[in-house]
Amino acid sequence: MRVLFMGTPDFAVPTLQALIDSEHEVIGVVTQPDKPRGRGGKMQCTPVKELAVEAGLPVYQPARVRDEAFLFELRRLYPDVIVVVAFGQILSKEILEIPEYGCLNVHASLLPKLRGAAPIQWSVIQGDRESGVTIQQMDEGIDTGDILMAQTYVLDEKETGGSLFERLSLLGGPMILQVMEDARKGTLHPVPQNDEEHTYAKMLTKDMGEMDFAKSAVELERLIRGLNPWPSAYTFLHGKMLKVWEAEVVPEERISEVERYGQPGVILAVEKDSVIVQTGEGALKLLSVQLEGKKRMDASAFLRGYEVEVGEFLGKGAGV
Repeated sequence: MRVLFMGTPDFAVPTLQALIDSEHEVIGVVTQPDKPRGRGGKMQCTPVKELAVEAGLPVYQPARVRDEAFLFELRRLYPDVIVVVAFGQILSKEILEIPEYGCLNVHASLLPKLRGAAPIQWSVIQGDRESGVTIQQMDEGIDTGDILMAQTYVLDEKETGGSLFERLSLLGGPMILQVMEDARKGTLHPVPQNDEEHTYAKMLTKDMGEMDFAKSAVELERLIRGLNPWPSAYTFLHGKMLKVWEAEVVPEERISEVERYGQPGVILAVEKDSVIVQTGEGALKLLSVQLEGKKRMDASAFLRGYEVEVGEFLGKGAGV
């Protein structure tokens, strides 16, 4: 088939590579425009563009795929199918109707669960035991198209947003090749989604990483893992931002051994390799942190160079 690929982040790269290595002809790659990054504001291309350039493929970077000029270009390319993986723009009805086999989307959740922009991170945050990848036949809705294939992945108990991102990214390539083969043979069996079962994974923002210690230790531990590596969970210590990269819920029997202050955010104990904090339900042991302006480090290394005392509070405005 003549395949046009649309994608942007690292997650889309393995699927593009699988298409490049296949018998299909990748006639072009559409990705988001280059953007300035870092302190120097140097223009940086997307991971998908990097692979496309390396493979010698034509690259298109329209600011808006709905523009007439780009629609004309798409029709001129005459793709048999468009494969979409975390592209970042909504496709119009005109685009969806261009390819003979339509637009196939590789989505990182078990649809209809977690439609939307950040299904991987929200799967960890809400404590799902299973996630996966769904190939859907795109329609005009957001992740509402018929399901063509789904593959389940069982989350590890220490799964982070980053580790789940990597694992699910590897599933899309083999799946899309199988779906394309079934489409060519006419053996696909599309399954409509049950809209009543859908949930939504809203876009991540930096401020959602601020830890509210009135929540339970279980909720906060999931938040820390889900937002690792971006945008990361954080609190404040002595007026400085303290990112928390790793933590664990303190067993109930352990909590009974330390003095209970009863107020969420108070430091219950400072141990050799951890800081234990009271939450709205249970206690949380901080194992890996990063103080503002410093490198990430284990709590043991952090405590050797920074004084933290029992009875102090974590949070904005605390201990300033």
